[in-house]
Amino acid sequence: MRARIVLGLVVSIAVSAALAAQTTPVAMPSADMKWMDLDPKGAPGVKIADLWGDHTKGAFGAIVKFPAGFAAPLHTHTNAYKIVVLSGTFIQGPEGKPEFRLGPGSYLYQPGDGYKHTTACDKASECTFLIDSPGMFDLKPVEAAKAPAKK
Repeated sequence: MRARIVLGLVVSIAVSAALAAQTTPVAMPSADMKWMDLDPKGAPGVKIADLWGDHTKGAFGAIVKFPAGFAAPLHTHTNAYKIVVLSGTFIQGPEGKPEFRLGPGSYLYQPGDGYKHTTACDKASECTFLIDSPGMFDLKPVEAAKAPAKK
């Protein structure tokens, strides 16, 4: 009984500390955002600015910019993403289904590993979107199926 009370107290203190840490305001003017290339070889022109966390190490929130006309081939990601389109027309093509287009203010929940899709930005203007993920960013290309060997 005493162990449960102590455990409950420890958990309560830990939760309170975590909630207290979340109540401190954080402001980041757009001029202070640190933009970097997401992947200069695999995704030329794509930029990312982490707002919280670190997209190369774990959970993160960031703003991503796709240049006008950018297109990524069929791929998956390890982690799920919550995406809010800020500008431009974000295009996604789930494997085997029609592509869909999302304009500013639109929301997309993109499942993690196993969800095969293409991602693009309409050629009319760059696309900017907010992304939130419980794990680090990655992009795993899906190789085209090989034709069966002829006998």
